[in-house]
Amino acid sequence: MIDLAEDFAREVSPFRRFSRNEWADLRADTAMTLTDADLDEVRSLNDRIDLAEVEAIYLPMSRLLNLYVQASQKLFHASNQFLHITDLKVPYVIGIGGSVSSGKSTTARILRRLLSRWPSHPKVDLVTTDGFLLPNAVLEREGLMQRKGFPESYDLQRILRFMSDIKSGERDVEAPVYSHLTYDVIPGQTQVVDQPDILIVEGINVLQTGRPPRDGRGIPNTSDFFDFSIFIDAEETDLKTWYIERFFSLRNGAFQNPQSYFHRYASLTDAEASETATRIWNTINLVNLRENILPTRPRADLVLRKGTDHKVRSVFLRRL
Repeated sequence: MIDLAEDFAREVSPFRRFSRNEWADLRADTAMTLTDADLDEVRSLNDRIDLAEVEAIYLPMSRLLNLYVQASQKLFHASNQFLHITDLKVPYVIGIGGSVSSGKSTTARILRRLLSRWPSHPKVDLVTTDGFLLPNAVLEREGLMQRKGFPESYDLQRILRFMSDIKSGERDVEAPVYSHLTYDVIPGQTQVVDQPDILIVEGINVLQTGRPPRDGRGIPNTSDFFDFSIFIDAEETDLKTWYIERFFSLRNGAFQNPQSYFHRYASLTDAEASETATRIWNTINLVNLRENILPTRPRADLVLRKGTDHKVRSVFLRRL
């Protein structure tokens, strides 16, 4: 049976679709500025990315973003000239979203290195939204520990203030820092962001949008401050498999640390670890993916569609 709705959606899609090879051709003469040592430093646990993937996917993306940043800087100067003002330097903000275990953290770190090595914007900062999660004590009090990572578990006012200050050209803007060891925000510790050329903001729900109020005076969303946004996409079955594989790696690694919040999982048998990881995925991460994360995919400017082997199979770029 022909799905007319699906055919129509393809016909009127705001995205251009590129196969892996078509996208790789757009690298042009962009130089490879990463090494195997760089990848070892930025690669997330169980991520299989290699230099061939960087060449095919990330170098063309770096070239595109460099062009966008340069165009944005020209527009910024033109606007200042028109208004007869001299505004403070404002970073170009890139948001990166996607499911748990999709590889968005690796993508963010690779892009940071590639973009910082273009001559025109050497200062590139990276902030993760994990630091803007409400402290565990607050989540416990509000009954939200099982909803950690869902939109309601973040300190929305703090992240909006942070983004507003960044886009106002403020100096020394502070972002809270999160510990994956203790599974909590680190009290009193902050990351200072001081007028970078580019700021990358990475997190599972960065493309969230709220319902518009009836009076039309809505509260802004984090993504309202983005100049460009990227969504890392994959099949649910692959995401689940990657999550379980990562859980096993953590059980044999970080969970062994007595200070780890998840130290209780360190002694699980393979069968128990598989059951636990599957339960967490099905009851928390999959629900968040379906209810909150996946619905934001159409809002991205660029979608990287991954295959089972973690390699990007196709790229969707929003039309201008």
